Amino acid sequence: MALFPEIQEKALAWSVGRCSPTEIDELNILHATMLAMQRAVEGLMLQPDYVLIDGNRVPELAMNGEAVVKGDLRVAEISAASIIAKVIRDQEMEELDKKHPEFGFAKHKGYPTKAHFEAIEKHGVIDEHRKSFKPVKKALGLE
Repeated sequence: MALFPEIQEKALAWSVGRCSPTEIDELNILHATMLAMQRAVEGLMLQPDYVLIDGNRVPELAMNGEAVVKGDLRVAEISAASIIAKVIRDQEMEELDKKHPEFGFAKHKGYPTKAHFEAIEKHGVIDEHRKSFKPVKKALGLE
């Protein structure tokens, strides 16, 4: 995205929080999302006094915060955070595609497309797949 370098340059601080597929499987997607948000805030070079979160829940943080439904459309800072997250994820999917080109990660970016489901059925499951995700469970014979 064209704004990504400008956001990186002008932001006082930014950070990306992640959870592994195993953590997502163990915690569930909601709790893993909260943990990733905590990690993102903790990873900031400058700690904020107050945090705005895109969505309807605020993770447990050391500072106060507020959930803003559709915040990426309403708050410039949340929009910027969404752009950073999307660009970083897309870059990671492109790197994963180099290791596993048979899955087409560079094209679908890990989103649950028909092509992704077909690749799982044809090539099996890799460590980067969430084992609790229904199509993966099916491919593993767990559903």
